[in-house]
Amino acid sequence: MKLYKLPAILREPNHDTEDKYLAEVPALPGCRAWGDTAAQALESVQSVAAAFIESYNARGDLLLQEVQDAARDVVGGGTQSEVLVAV
Repeated sequence: MKLYKLPAILREPNHDTEDKYLAEVPALPGCRAWGDTAAQALESVQSVAAAFIESYNARGDLLLQEVQDAARDVVGGGTQSEVLVAV
């Protein structure tokens, strides 16, 4: 299994996003998701990004180099995680 650490952009709700938060992963063109909260949008875009990568792999398509460089093999039984804190 590989773990991909990909930057995401979170946009505040506005009229263009139907008052929803918008999260997108620029390294995966078209990979975006909306949510009523920032957490929902980020959780949804994480699932969409996983589906993007699984689809690329299933078809044998090459991912962008930026995405390939972000992959790390998961070793051992632990789970790696990160949090982003803005104060």
